[in-house]
Amino acid sequence: MPEGDTVWLTAARLHDSLAGGRLSRFELRVPRHATADLTGSIVLEVVPRGKHLLMRIEPDVTLHSHLGMDGSWRLRRAGERVPGPRAAGVRAVLMTDAWLAVGSDLARLDLVRTDREDEVVGHLGPDLLGPGWDAAEAVRRLGVSPDRQVAEALLDQRNLAGIGNVYQAELLFLRGVHPTTPVRSAGDLDRLVRLARELLMANRTSPGHVTTGDRRPGRRHWVYGRAGAPCRRCGTLIERGRIGRPVEQRVAYWCPYCQPSP
Repeated sequence: MPEGDTVWLTAARLHDSLAGGRLSRFELRVPRHATADLTGSIVLEVVPRGKHLLMRIEPDVTLHSHLGMDGSWRLRRAGERVPGPRAAGVRAVLMTDAWLAVGSDLARLDLVRTDREDEVVGHLGPDLLGPGWDAAEAVRRLGVSPDRQVAEALLDQRNLAGIGNVYQAELLFLRGVHPTTPVRSAGDLDRLVRLARELLMANRTSPGHVTTGDRRPGRRHWVYGRAGAPCRRCGTLIERGRIGRPVEQRVAYWCPYCQPSP
């Protein structure tokens, strides 16, 4: 699933291309909104909210989307071939005089009034890349469930919005914390969430989620995706496992020496 920095970059590209443009084509290929038509309306802005995208369209409509595991928004020049009605995975087609935006395999797509956006994103915690980032509130929310595994708590978008599996794994390695450690034993939560923001901010303008400072292929991460490979710090083999409740388990990576089990 895309991390918050990927969604931020997607929103920035959509905004730069579509904002201020008048829609000459508007299709939502989902049953709930199949008859919606905003042709002729102007796209006001596209903003991210954690892992969610909010495209605000005049006069007071927001197209909300969530990429889920495999979703994407692709930009093409206007005049290029529009995906036909049977194109696999296509959920949204928007066109202005200059650009064609195609949303594919989106996990969620909603039309709501702009003043009611809280219906789709109001449950989210502080946005790590948002202008209203509140580290103290993120720490408070994490601390509400002190016995919860810290990796699971970081992935809960109700605590802070934007962290996925990559940053969960990398953050905990950098802080020397095992992913199954209870929140109450995870050390300085303020330093943890501030480091999370630093990492996402550093990566928001380019793809790759680089946490080691080395952008060469195969050297971008400390532990994520490196099960069975030697730790870059101590040489111990990286381990991989599952965290969280059985119905919502997620993958975790860690170094058993640098991140001792609680």
